[in-house]
Amino acid sequence: MKLYKAILPDEKAQQFAPVKTCLSVLADKIRTFTEDASIDDVMNAVAELLDDSIATKGYVIHPTEQTSLVDLSSIDFEALKEHFQKGRKRTKAEQLKQVVGQTLHHMVVRNVTRVELMERFRKMIDDYNEGMDVDGFFLTLIDFVKELSAEEQRGIAEQLDEEELAIFDILTRPVIEMTGKDKEGVKKVARSLLQTLKEAKLVLDWRKKQRTRADVFSTVKTVLDELPRAYSTEVYRDKCKRVYQHVYDSYTGQGQSIYE
Repeated sequence: MKLYKAILPDEKAQQFAPVKTCLSVLADKIRTFTEDASIDDVMNAVAELLDDSIATKGYVIHPTEQTSLVDLSSIDFEALKEHFQKGRKRTKAEQLKQVVGQTLHHMVVRNVTRVELMERFRKMIDDYNEGMDVDGFFLTLIDFVKELSAEEQRGIAEQLDEEELAIFDILTRPVIEMTGKDKEGVKKVARSLLQTLKEAKLVLDWRKKQRTRADVFSTVKTVLDELPRAYSTEVYRDKCKRVYQHVYDSYTGQGQSIYE
């Protein structure tokens, strides 16, 4: 403790008194360890503390681009449920919530029409923080993960890659009544637009110049003019604006985009 006093002025030492006490207690505990002492007891205490903390505080998810993503389609849900029932349920529910939040953030960034899923997820968290039991919350999360997994696979069913699917969804949501032939026509338009933009229009720093922005918007309008007759003039104009905004937000030019 002499080193502690030498480093800190008297007024600073007073502020760090709780830290000093905590370190002293920890040191005493370490001294009492014998060869038979088990770290499990310490880890159990930490887990219980985390359990209590999660139970009393509302946590907000702040995903980052560095977050490791989980392949939802590879999750064994029955094994997950069994693991949950073994104890420390709040900790495990919190871990699953974090995984869902990070994965969902990744999905919404790449397809803005999925924002409704994010709103539902936030409602689940609100219900949990307002008193939903942890078992019910965990099962709700599992059902939601299954839904997200199906959403991740939808592009395969539609025979569209992730970029094409994002534009296709903007063009078809909210739902527009159309035939199967019309739907295939919309897919063709989505593919054609991306190919045209990437080949000649999304040049380096295109968003910084009025001329190149106007050229991209003009291209969007020209290609979307090939949409089926199910689209009224008013809906067509709205879709042009929405698709252009998506392109502006997602593609920086010279082959760079949020999908890279």
